[in-house]
Amino acid sequence: MIAFFTRHPTAANLLMLSLLILGLTSLPDIKRETFPEFTPLYVVASIVYPGASPEEVEESLCVRMEDAVDGLANIIEKRCEALEGAAKLTLKLDDQADLGRMTFDVQTQINAINDFPDEIETPIVQELNRNDPVVDIAISAPLPWPELKAYSEELKRKLQLDYEVDLVEVSGFSDHEFRIELDLQAIRQMGLSISDIANQVSMQNVKLPSGNVETLEKEFLIRFEGRSSSVESLANMVVGASSNGAIIRLSDVAVITDRFALDEQKVLFDEQTSAIIKISKNKQEDALRIKDKVQAFVDAERKLAPQGVVISLTNDMSSVLLDRIKMMLKNGWQGIALVFLTLWLFFNIRYSFWVAAGLPVAFLGGLFLMATLGLSINMMSLVGLLMAIGIIMDDAIVIAESIASHIDRGQKINDAVINGVKKVLPGVVSSFLTTVCIFGGLLFLNGEMGAVLKAVPQVLLLVLSISLIEAFFILPNHLSHALNAEAEKENRESNDSAKGSGYRFKQAFIEKFENFRNNSLPKAVKFCVHYRYGFMGSLLALMLISISLLASSLVRFTPFPELDGDIAEARIILAPGATLMQTEKVMDALVSAAVKVGAQFSEEFEEGTPLIQHITRQYGSNADANEAGPHLATVRLDLLGAELRNSIIGDLIIAWQKEVGTLSEPVSLVFKEPTIGPGGRDVELRIKHPDLAALKDVSVTIQQYLKQFEGISGVMDDMRMGKEEILVSVRPGAESYGINAQLIASQLRAAFFGQRADQIQVGVENINIEVRLNKTQAGDLGQLANFPIITADGSQIPLASLAQFEFSRSYVRINRIDGLRSVSVYGDTDNNKISSFEIINDFKLNMMPKLLEQYPELRFDFEGQAKDAAETGKSMGKGFLIGLFGVFVILSFQFRSYIEPIMVMLAIPLAFIGVVWGHFLLGHSLSMPSMMGFVSLAGIVVNDSILLVQYIRHHIDEGDEIHHAVVLASRERFRAVFITSLTTAAGLLPLLLETSLQAQIIQPLVISIVFGIFASTALVLFMIPCMYVILSDFGLTRSHGSKS
Repeated sequence: MIAFFTRHPTAANLLMLSLLILGLTSLPDIKRETFPEFTPLYVVASIVYPGASPEEVEESLCVRMEDAVDGLANIIEKRCEALEGAAKLTLKLDDQADLGRMTFDVQTQINAINDFPDEIETPIVQELNRNDPVVDIAISAPLPWPELKAYSEELKRKLQLDYEVDLVEVSGFSDHEFRIELDLQAIRQMGLSISDIANQVSMQNVKLPSGNVETLEKEFLIRFEGRSSSVESLANMVVGASSNGAIIRLSDVAVITDRFALDEQKVLFDEQTSAIIKISKNKQEDALRIKDKVQAFVDAERKLAPQGVVISLTNDMSSVLLDRIKMMLKNGWQGIALVFLTLWLFFNIRYSFWVAAGLPVAFLGGLFLMATLGLSINMMSLVGLLMAIGIIMDDAIVIAESIASHIDRGQKINDAVINGVKKVLPGVVSSFLTTVCIFGGLLFLNGEMGAVLKAVPQVLLLVLSISLIEAFFILPNHLSHALNAEAEKENRESNDSAKGSGYRFKQAFIEKFENFRNNSLPKAVKFCVHYRYGFMGSLLALMLISISLLASSLVRFTPFPELDGDIAEARIILAPGATLMQTEKVMDALVSAAVKVGAQFSEEFEEGTPLIQHITRQYGSNADANEAGPHLATVRLDLLGAELRNSIIGDLIIAWQKEVGTLSEPVSLVFKEPTIGPGGRDVELRIKHPDLAALKDVSVTIQQYLKQFEGISGVMDDMRMGKEEILVSVRPGAESYGINAQLIASQLRAAFFGQRADQIQVGVENINIEVRLNKTQAGDLGQLANFPIITADGSQIPLASLAQFEFSRSYVRINRIDGLRSVSVYGDTDNNKISSFEIINDFKLNMMPKLLEQYPELRFDFEGQAKDAAETGKSMGKGFLIGLFGVFVILSFQFRSYIEPIMVMLAIPLAFIGVVWGHFLLGHSLSMPSMMGFVSLAGIVVNDSILLVQYIRHHIDEGDEIHHAVVLASRERFRAVFITSLTTAAGLLPLLLETSLQAQIIQPLVISIVFGIFASTALVLFMIPCMYVILSDFGLTRSHGSKS
């Protein structure tokens, strides 16, 4: 096969062309995303229990649902949140779960529960986190809320129908309703309760098919039409008559408004009344293609929008993705160019071109396989492509040098090419297999971080498989062609292609390189071999010093690097029960501070360009709270794109926080960038205990403990006190009036919570008709005591005569995890000051024993990044060890020895020295991507060591004395090892020097590879000879020429 492709350029070129075309045609089909899919599978069951307290919800709903799903398989964790008026059971599933079947099974089990309270709404079971946000459209207009909602719904339908964007949702509104607020005195005079009015509205608001009439000529349908579809028609509805017979209409006893249910569910975009259209994508869709459709839609609608309507894009999650892909592609092409220039230093231009041409061929072939297997283009897969440069170049350089050596022996060019390739075939295949072992063990990483990181070995193995085809079937033909073309030139150029280029710089470099290889390097190797025990001791000391950098926290470990996006947020939680007016006051202070700081940063860093592009106020929402209400709000700043701005988002947030200062109102005020990437919160301590009071005490103690660390912010828990409650209970003896608890509770609920009289459809929108007590009267505690309870005979008795009142206060939510009550304490860390691992280790050592002594029933779980990093790290270590064993087996078979493979593999820890010192010198923390880079180095380092050991063995077999053999082998292999290391570093150098904020996630991995490969290259050339001579000192080496 090799000979066939070498002698038939058409076959080689057609194979290359096929790979290129397959790759190019598959590009439009590959999904682009920031990270590979890493979200676990979840099923959520939600039940609304209007008006119930968290304790009632826990007892009536959570416990029953937990028991119902106990027998289902594939559940990792059960979490039930008991909130005011609702329960949410979240089931975290393992990778083997069938999500559709699991959703059906959970629905079946919950529907089978027959002792739920009668007041609950129908349970809803659904999949969770199957969609990702792409971009939002903000619609600002001076319109009444209902008209703004109607306009937004119209735009939503256009976007779905005309632009084929499926996942579109209008937000910024609660349920649309016609609210009927009754005057208590008026209905008391009529002798009617609020429920009576609601029932009358319901009975008079009828639309019903009523049969048909058949005549001789035709048939008619009869339809009763009595439905009120406007505020005016409701106002004219007759609800009773006065004592003198006058008709009483609904407008006489009530105020009727067209409005939305919750005042706090509103959005202000750039201080204008706004609606938000949220566009999402499913897991199979491409975010950038959807963004392009949305951009085209917005451009078209801006031209058609009514006067005063402003349509803007906000919360653009795809812009970061586009910036990152552009950054990676730019650095990728620069890396390939540097690789070519590096090769040109050692080979002629044509020869260098064809060696470097293997990169785009392998990359495009790999992209075709990625599209076939459903893999995406993302940050990690692009890193895998760049990491492959060194290994691909290693194989190509070995083949090129082997061919050159056969030509030097006088063989004809075609024969030299064929024989040269065949000679290194076993070694290249062996190196490929060792690489497969190393990276194959990383294909099974666990955890969210593992799901992201394993894209690197997936892509790298695909590309290396294609590169193997290119190296054996395409490259030989092109090198043969290049050599034949070179042979037609003058003898001086053909015999010395490296020096015949005519470039003075190249000639000077080659002369110095050869002088170092032939003189300085052998002397250095001889020196190290002579003092071999001292040298190995020095290496051990250097390794220990490197480890001490980690132990002393001079180099910190953080699970995942911080990522700079284009959004900053302030998340507010006031005390439950706080009014919307109080929340608006805090929001005013936050927005004012943001505007001031934004103006300062714009002048100081952005040359006058506005840093803050848009400001969004979202009331009733906070991503940290997992609840709703007027006491919650979020301020979001849309910033200038990360590729365009000079400001660092962390500096902006610190300045914003400082400008706001200390506010007295908020329970929690957290300034942060929305989380991008896997792993969860920096610090998340989960505490379990059966007693709520004990849980809260422990939570407060832990929060105070965490706040003492410099560099931690946003410390809070998910167990906050709720609104004050008025507990109403029936007085003894009330039964004598014909009163029971159900009667009192139902009339109170209708008055103060409201009662739905009907639901009508206007166009495509459902509108509820809600009846309740007048808001002013409902807000008067004195009115509560005098609230009339209407008995069966129509008499009215004040509530205070029938019931007693007690004031109480409960928690906003009660969390249950795996059947136990729990509370989670959260915090965000500044990795430049402290890492989450340092905090957790200190907590385990100093605080946890004291708490366990005080509360013996306590249980602690460490969640968030710490847990995910531990899970991923454990699986990475396991995969790495399995990969090393595979390498050992291959090398033992190849070397027919157990000692030499171990010696080869000792080169791997040397790379760790470079990894640690690289992070130390550049001021980066070690992270999971750093460790991935270190593990990836093993393949390159082992390949270099294999060839060095082979050369040493070759010289020993030819009768050279061992001290002389190791020096000769180091000198002969130095060129190939140096070129491999240099091309790997050159390919990644643009990323290492990248100043873009988008490179933060990549640079730890790149630092590991670049510094690790230089350290291992420098040390392997001296360590392997020293180890070989040390083994000889103990009689553990011998000639291998006689082995069979």
